[in-house]
Amino acid sequence: MTTLSLAVLDLAGTTVADDGIVEDAFLHALSREGVRPGSARHDAMMRHIRDTMGESKVSVFRHLFDGDEDTAQRANTAFEEAYAQMVASGRCSALPGARQTIESLRAHGCAVVLNTGFSPRTRDDLLASLGWSALADAVLSPADAGRGRPYPDMVLTALLRTGAPSVDSVAVVGDTPHDMRAGRAAGAGLVAGVLTGGHDARSLRAAGADQVLDSVAGLPALIEAAGRAA
Repeated sequence: MTTLSLAVLDLAGTTVADDGIVEDAFLHALSREGVRPGSARHDAMMRHIRDTMGESKVSVFRHLFDGDEDTAQRANTAFEEAYAQMVASGRCSALPGARQTIESLRAHGCAVVLNTGFSPRTRDDLLASLGWSALADAVLSPADAGRGRPYPDMVLTALLRTGAPSVDSVAVVGDTPHDMRAGRAAGAGLVAGVLTGGHDARSLRAAGADQVLDSVAGLPALIEAAGRAA
C-alpha cells in the first residue's frame, strides 16, 4: 500500500456525536411539509432517510418529494433551521479522541479534510460550535464539490485541495455505507468504517470497508501500520 498522506473524515457519527439530531431535523422538515407521523408515507420516507445517511440532504429531499425542487429546497431550509437550533442548544459534541486524532494525523504529515452531507452553512455552524473552524486542512460539503455521497466528488476535491499525490494515498473514514461507497468510487487506498454511527460492521463491509474501527480514535494506529506495510 502507498503511504497515506490524506485522511477524509466524515462529521456526524464519525468525528461528532450529534445525539440523533440529524434524524430529528428530518422529522421536523417532514412535519413542516405536512407528512403525518405514523402514516405509510412517513414511514417509507424515514426508511429512505436512514438508508441514505451521509448523502446530500437536499438530494434526499428531492427523492422524497419526487423531484419537486421548490418543495425539496423548502424542506432543506426547514432541516437546516432545526439542526442549527439543536446545535446551538448544545446537543452536539466531539466524539472521544476525534480532535486528538485530527491533530495527531496532521502533526505526522497526513492532511485532514472533513466532509459532510450538510450545506456549507450548517456545516460551518456545527464546526464553530465545537471550536473546530480551523482544525482541519479543509472542510467540504457537496456544494463545494459537485455531487455528494455516494459519488466520489468530495474525496477527489479533497485530494485536489490538499495536493495529495494519488488516490491510493487517501484514507476515507465514515460511519455509513454511503461513506464507504464514496471511498471505493474514488479509488481510495484505505476505506474504513467506524461503529460510532448507526450502522454495524456487516453493512459497512458490504458497502466496501477495508477495515472497521470501534471509533475514529483508532485511525492513527491504522495509518501507521499501513505506512509500515507500504
